[in-house]
Amino acid sequence: MAYRCDLGGERHRFPDLKAVLAAASPLRSGDELAGLAAASDAMRVAARTVLADLPLKTFLTEAVVPYEEDEVTRLIIDGHDAAAFAPVSHLTVGGFRDWLLGPEADAATLAALAPGLTPEMVAAVSKLMRLQDLVVVARRCRVTTAFRTTIGLPGRLATRLQPNHPADDPRGVAASVIDGLLYGAGDAVIGINPASDDVETAIALTTMLDEMRQHYAIPTQTCVLTHVTNALAIIERGAPVDLVFQSVAGTEAANRGFGIDLAVLAEAHDAARSLNRGTVGDNAMYFETGQGSALSADAHHGVDQQTVEARAYAVARAFRPLLVNTVVGFIGPEYLYDGKQITRAGLEDHFCGKLLGLPMGCDVCYTNHAEADQDDMDGLMLLLTQAGCSFLITVPGSDDVMLNYQSLSFHDLLALRSLFGVRAAPEFEAWLDRMGMGAPEGPARLLEAPHPSLARLFDRGDAAR
Repeated sequence: MAYRCDLGGERHRFPDLKAVLAAASPLRSGDELAGLAAASDAMRVAARTVLADLPLKTFLTEAVVPYEEDEVTRLIIDGHDAAAFAPVSHLTVGGFRDWLLGPEADAATLAALAPGLTPEMVAAVSKLMRLQDLVVVARRCRVTTAFRTTIGLPGRLATRLQPNHPADDPRGVAASVIDGLLYGAGDAVIGINPASDDVETAIALTTMLDEMRQHYAIPTQTCVLTHVTNALAIIERGAPVDLVFQSVAGTEAANRGFGIDLAVLAEAHDAARSLNRGTVGDNAMYFETGQGSALSADAHHGVDQQTVEARAYAVARAFRPLLVNTVVGFIGPEYLYDGKQITRAGLEDHFCGKLLGLPMGCDVCYTNHAEADQDDMDGLMLLLTQAGCSFLITVPGSDDVMLNYQSLSFHDLLALRSLFGVRAAPEFEAWLDRMGMGAPEGPARLLEAPHPSLARLFDRGDAAR
């Protein structure tokens, strides 16, 4: 179905719904690369005018990726909850924006609504919102998940402690883990991106992390972010897997590029839950996403990158994850060119994920060839914390020495807790108190009986120096 808009003496025509969505998006380099971006600001305003007047029901009858060709579309349509959708089913996209910003849209109402929303609906309404609007609505959304810690409670901000090492050296990884724990990081997950993706390395790292967790009696979960099929092999070998990780995308073709489909994710979900390793909950999956992944695989079906990204959240939602995060600036300036685009995308992703009922976090990051710097990341981390982000990723010194990109540091976590009064997950906070981490002399207690991996690094001579 074609859409038209006369605006300022110009007539703008959009051949279908995905063209409207693409032209309505704020400018970003990925949509320009794909030839989908609005040709002018006037065209962008016209597309937003069309979008604002579209009934939300349109997204249930006009698919941006054909139902017959794509299992993600089938998941979205077949899993739609009509009863949950009913309270807003009469609204247009513009009317939905107004409703979201009004007093009726409280936490309980938004939680009940989530199963009735499709990714395309939330992507559409996000395109009509300012940054302020994205923060205001996302802050009202409360999504709580649990494994050994409880994620997403009001007034809490969890962190992933990311101790990557360029050679997967267990001692180097262990040193980074201790570094992060001393700053109070790690309540969302202690998660390693392995430099090598072989099963033996992943088993060694998984075992080491679990030994450290048990040695210090840390109430958290660990994860080696290897491919889901490797995780299945690791589980079969009897290694102590807490969370199963996988990067996911918003189309079947893009997921095939990752070497996955919905069936293998379901198999992994069942395998992870069968281990019964959680103590306060059973959410056992961890997913990462990022704007531009489908385009980079030439698997976007002519859909703008932000809408495709929102469709990835439908995949994640199907498997009740403990954690989902967008790696917002990681894919590079070809998709998000500068700090302005990264900031907008991070807030869009967080908003869309939370509105769809996901425990949404963010890797506030950029690559060194992007037109961005740490000042941009400071702004985004402050906005996301104000927006009620479930968790952020932190690395030693803001610099991931294995993946070669810039993220947030453990120090940033302390700044956010001081500025906003946000606290760690309750189970982890209690552990920090038991370890005396709130007192100036507290960190020494963590080093009194170091894990064997750190025995030489933290012997008495090194500690004194």
